[in-house]
Amino acid sequence: MKSDSRKTFLSFLAEMVVYGTLVTAYFFLVLHFLGSWLAHLDKQNVKLYALTSIALVIGQAVILEWVTTFLFRLFRGRSE
Repeated sequence: MKSDSRKTFLSFLAEMVVYGTLVTAYFFLVLHFLGSWLAHLDKQNVKLYALTSIALVIGQAVILEWVTTFLFRLFRGRSE
């Protein structure tokens, strides 16, 4: 029983490290490529800025979850 708990915890910890790394990379990519445009958009049209920001957050969640799942399936050789 302890072996299963330990294995689950280590899997969770590995997933958090990978996901955290991907989120950080995503943040800096968006900041680098869209930062000035988003700052300009914030000053011109707040509603469009808000919708764009929400779309970026949802896109981040969907894409990074897909990438994380793909990577773990690739490394483990099985689906969860």
